[in-house]
Amino acid sequence: MYVIMGGTGHVGSATAEALLARGEAVTIVTRDATRAAKWLAPGAGIAEANVEDVASLRAAFRRGSRAFLLNPNADIATDTDVVERRTVANILAALDGSGLTKVVAESTGGALPGDRIGDLNVLWELEEGLRRQSIPAAVNRAAYYMSNWDGLLDAVRSTGKLQSMFAADLPIPMVAPRDLGQIAADRLTSPLDDVGIREVEGPARYTSADVAKAFAKAIGRPVQLEITPRDQWKEAFQAFGFSEAAADSYARMTAVSVDGGFKMGDDPLRGTTTLETYIRELVARS
Repeated sequence: MYVIMGGTGHVGSATAEALLARGEAVTIVTRDATRAAKWLAPGAGIAEANVEDVASLRAAFRRGSRAFLLNPNADIATDTDVVERRTVANILAALDGSGLTKVVAESTGGALPGDRIGDLNVLWELEEGLRRQSIPAAVNRAAYYMSNWDGLLDAVRSTGKLQSMFAADLPIPMVAPRDLGQIAADRLTSPLDDVGIREVEGPARYTSADVAKAFAKAIGRPVQLEITPRDQWKEAFQAFGFSEAAADSYARMTAVSVDGGFKMGDDPLRGTTTLETYIRELVARS
């Protein structure tokens, strides 16, 4: 049995779908079973657990032999760094006594130690915690999610403009959640010696200009790219509903990523979904 955190989100769902397609038994971990009801039809089980409750999460892990770990995004109206560092600690604590024989964790490209740089330091702490415990652990450092562009679709349709914090010509490693799910499933089902950190990208790197072109082709009208200046990043996040603390962390994370060229290694695992395909499918189902 494979236990999947984040089964109601992009990557967790893709991981569960990939495992079920291979005939594997899957249990979806969720705070609210009603949100995961769709998984009953394809034969998955559901375990109610709260990442803020270590005992409930440990009990969910005990339902399987291997687990996919994904630290949930905190409510953007909170201090996301504080909340997400706490939930990382809870996940690590829940592994103790879980009986799991292997875990695969979702991390982020460029993860590194630091303070208040969002996922970069939060997920580095997850990686380090996994390295220090005894359960064999595989870590997938994901490139920039193509799904991060999803929330801009309505604005693109209504205004014909795409807002980005990334320079028009900056190549960014991107990957589709579907591919992340396939690769997570691969590593969940692989031998115990398939451990350690691997980076995961899509088939190519893309710029913000490429994203605008993909949207234009998918919606059948021109899309103008508008770049948000660096000194306005924090305010831009706040305009999306982020708390001041969260906006500051996300702006700092963006700056570190941009200044480091979205650092990834030279030998990533690669998905096959192109940006154009991802955007076309996004528009078609919206």
